[in-house]
Amino acid sequence: MIDLRNVTKTYDNGAKAVKGISLHIEDGEFVFLVGPSGSGKSTLIKLLTAELLPTTGMVLVNNFNTGKIKRSQIPYMRRTLGVIFQDFRLIEKKNVFDNVAFAMRVIGASEKEIKSRVPYVLELVGLENKSHRLPEELSGGEQQRVAIARALINNPQMIIADEPTGNLDPARSLEIMMLLERINALGTTMMVVTHEKALVNRFSKRVIAIDDGLVISDGMDGYYNYETE
Repeated sequence: MIDLRNVTKTYDNGAKAVKGISLHIEDGEFVFLVGPSGSGKSTLIKLLTAELLPTTGMVLVNNFNTGKIKRSQIPYMRRTLGVIFQDFRLIEKKNVFDNVAFAMRVIGASEKEIKSRVPYVLELVGLENKSHRLPEELSGGEQQRVAIARALINNPQMIIADEPTGNLDPARSLEIMMLLERINALGTTMMVVTHEKALVNRFSKRVIAIDDGLVISDGMDGYYNYETE
């Protein structure tokens, strides 16, 4: 569950990136976050992951108040989130299995848990036959599926996908979006940050639009109905 209450963020140089955003995302929702470059999307993501703290207001992420969270608690808060990036961020010298397993090893999972969980998640994203491949041996769409598997591996409550289709062609983009929709149907809250109007319009989901640090639209019609550039 995400709850932002009159959140602002002003950087040290005086730039006001977020100017009073309030929004609520329930467990299990699928939400698109859209807006032009410089609108505050990246800052908002960093507030949700506690990379940044709010200047004023309250940010609640899966029952953690990021403005009051102890530094020692931040890793536990982040385990409730899975983050998917546009540039995949895979480890080039590790195969698919070990790229995904790495996220489990970081939190101290046993090898028994890893050997049980990784094949299950790779099957979920359609990569059960690619576990021994290196990233360079995969297509862009397959690399993004590895990144999705890695985000899923520790069973997060929510996934934040930051421009997950930005480096993919339209057909692969649609495949990735349909995969994220299936993952959401299994109960994982999904926030997809994107500028791809055609993809947003294809899926009937809640669309939160921000511009100049403010929410300018928040609707369930699934239509991306304003200009982003």
